Amino acid sequence: MPHQVQLSSPDRVLFPGDGVTKADLFAYYERVAAVLVPHLRNRPFTMKRFRDGAGGPGFFQKQAPKGMPSWIPTRRFTTHPREGGPREVDFPLVNSPEALLWMVQMHCIDMNAWYSRIDKPARPDYVVFDLDPPEEPDGFALAIEAAHLVRELLEELELPGYVKTSGADGIHVLAPIQRRATFDDTYAFAEAASRLLEQRHSGTVTTAWRKEKRSGVLLDHRQNGWGKTIASVYSVRPKPGAPVSTPLRWEELTPGVRPRQFTMEVALGRVAERGDIFAPVLDEPRPLGPAAKRLARLAGG
Repeated sequence: MPHQVQLSSPDRVLFPGDGVTKADLFAYYERVAAVLVPHLRNRPFTMKRFRDGAGGPGFFQKQAPKGMPSWIPTRRFTTHPREGGPREVDFPLVNSPEALLWMVQMHCIDMNAWYSRIDKPARPDYVVFDLDPPEEPDGFALAIEAAHLVRELLEELELPGYVKTSGADGIHVLAPIQRRATFDDTYAFAEAASRLLEQRHSGTVTTAWRKEKRSGVLLDHRQNGWGKTIASVYSVRPKPGAPVSTPLRWEELTPGVRPRQFTMEVALGRVAERGDIFAPVLDEPRPLGPAAKRLARLAGG
């Protein structure tokens, strides 16, 4: 029998400029759960909580909170916080629609999970290319151009990439891989690919972390690491308009696309019409080794 999640304060406005309530967010996640939960299942989940709504400060919580229902499973892993010393953390697992809705009840707006699953935590499911556009009027258009450059390189390497809006200000490209590579492998691959693109397309792509040294779109290879998270596909983001991290077909990623156009209703409409076009990220992994060898040859040449 399905578990019940009681929603409190349904009329509470979470997005003050848009009138989006907690009930609206709950209803969206209830409707999108069938395609979202598979992307979260069996991945350690980090709660990003916004007790004051999207306009207030959020905070990350890795440890499963006291009072979490017993039917939401957890898995313990050792983490290494910046403040020093290892720490044992019981991560929630969002393996059901009801667990997803409980996270909404606990003030989670977007859903953040690991790149790896609990049975092989040191073996990621994909390489992540996180594109951060420059702060200028046409910055996102430049990010679109850079995303297509990532796609073209991945095609050279015979490693398909799948694109989604981050829902915030950037673009995510995920390349699904077989669970043989380590996080060191994916980090090195993303770094080498990003530096090659920077070399080929100076001014459009950069790997410079400091903003004052950047010229173009940052390809942040450092997002590939054990315990890292990104906002999952179909996540609502705490930004004006309640935009959704939405998967796109490459031909849809045209210069006029903007993240804010993908609202909850738009995302639900796309799922109803097309299903989960991000499913290949879970279902069609490729070996990383051959692609890494091709990349090394390109970088060396």
